[in-house]
Amino acid sequence: MPLLVFSLSDGLRRLGVQSQETIHDVSQVFGVSDVATFLRRGLEVLDIENLRLASEPIDPADVVIHAPMHQPGKIICVGLNYHDHCREQSIDPPPYPILFSKFANAVADPNGTVTRPIATEMLDLECELAVVIGRRASRIGREQARDVIFGYTILNDITMRDLQLEDRQWLRAKSSDGFAPMGPVVVTADEVEDPHALRLRSSVNGETWQDSTTAEMIDVATVVAFVSRTITLEPGDVIATGTPAGVGHYQDPPRYLVGGDRLRCEIDGIGALDSVVVDEEPRADDHAAAAGVA
Repeated sequence: MPLLVFSLSDGLRRLGVQSQETIHDVSQVFGVSDVATFLRRGLEVLDIENLRLASEPIDPADVVIHAPMHQPGKIICVGLNYHDHCREQSIDPPPYPILFSKFANAVADPNGTVTRPIATEMLDLECELAVVIGRRASRIGREQARDVIFGYTILNDITMRDLQLEDRQWLRAKSSDGFAPMGPVVVTADEVEDPHALRLRSSVNGETWQDSTTAEMIDVATVVAFVSRTITLEPGDVIATGTPAGVGHYQDPPRYLVGGDRLRCEIDGIGALDSVVVDEEPRADDHAAAAGVA
């Protein structure tokens, strides 16, 4: 069942359930306004289903969709997790998942904007399947991983390639404000029959950049179990599982995002995540601030 966060004309965020062509507000009974809080309180999806049947439907045209979790506990990302992404770089896949993180300030709403900072000339996208954790998990095995997964959503791992190369690590290049557009919904795990048989696509201004399948990646259960060996996973945590081939940096010639570009990330069974790139406005003190950095 798809869960989402939305607002009406009053601007208040609400937790909802998407059902065919309608949305049902289930936030008032639970007193929560996003999926992460719902999970942290240990609430049950079955309760939501019963409430959906009793609530009045809302027309999707009347709502604004927000990121399903605007304050996730952790955003853990996996690098070089797709075999075709490794092939386009002419490197071997790593023997185990490579982990890094993004901060909560990076979360951005669907149908919103991605700001291209003045610090970069090499902005790129990465369409990713994101795992939403539903139960606490510490040092679990691969066979237990499915039991702790609540559902799946889409995350666009926006990246400044020049800073990534300059820093020789990925945190600063990937955690700028708004660099993790997420949504539009969280689809519960029971509705995703095989998370490794999903077509994943990204496009810029309608032109396809990425078109692959999650069969190319290290499987979800392995990733979740690997993370839990050293990092306790909590309800509401997000694991972005990596991106396939086709990102702008490895095209020939390389291509990067600029103001006005329209981005779309799509994953079968989950939906489409849209964003528009806007250029950051320069400030008078930008050069002075940069000069003061050692």
